[in-house]
Amino acid sequence: MSERLELTAQAEESHFWYHGFRGFLTPVLDRVAAGRQGLTIIDCGAGTGHNLTLLGAYGRVFPFDLDPSALTKARVAGAPMVRANVTHIPFRSNSFDIATSFDMLMMVPDVEGAVREVARVLKPGGAIVFTLPALEVLRGDHAEIWHELVRYTPASARALLTQAGLEVERVSFLFASLFPLMLVTRTLERWTRRFRRAPSADGDIGMPSPLVNAVLTAVVVGEAWLARHVPMPVGSSLLMVARKPVGGDHVIPASASAVR
Repeated sequence: MSERLELTAQAEESHFWYHGFRGFLTPVLDRVAAGRQGLTIIDCGAGTGHNLTLLGAYGRVFPFDLDPSALTKARVAGAPMVRANVTHIPFRSNSFDIATSFDMLMMVPDVEGAVREVARVLKPGGAIVFTLPALEVLRGDHAEIWHELVRYTPASARALLTQAGLEVERVSFLFASLFPLMLVTRTLERWTRRFRRAPSADGDIGMPSPLVNAVLTAVVVGEAWLARHVPMPVGSSLLMVARKPVGGDHVIPASASAVR
């Protein structure tokens, strides 16, 4: 298993960032689900599978990832996952009520084609919930470790969704509370990169001390509550919600198969 996935699996339960992430995401999923149960959900780039419990509260989840290490980790945790590429999703068109992708699309070279493919498998009226890294000014060691090809602005995120024929409902910043610290840290990382060893995943997503983790957890969870009422002006991530228009039509690739 890759080092970064192993460290991610260790951090997802208690790291402050993941507490904040779930705090931001849960009310959004609640609104998208609108009280419905038994939905079909496809999770694109499911990683360790940790988010499948959260998504499973809304229906049946079909997770996939391209990394064999992710499949191994998810299966050990009891979360069956298939191996697939987001640009060639092996499911029938118009099959899913919700499609999710969390901080994965920035690593896909043909990201426009990937979003069109996700739109293809959505039912008319179905929703996508994506997160992506925000703002090139925050590019640093994290981008190298996770092979980020691009970071997004709200405008470029909207353009990514609309080119796939999706109707954008929301594009908003997350983690505004961490932005000042991240801006300073990642600016220094870029300035000093040539004088340092290659960055490690441990330095990027390792657990802070219990006290620091508790304080930052309170900060980001508080921001997640506030963001339900007040949009954040800036942040390190973007949350996007969009819908496939009713009557939308997408070509079915020859390789597509029925949902099983």
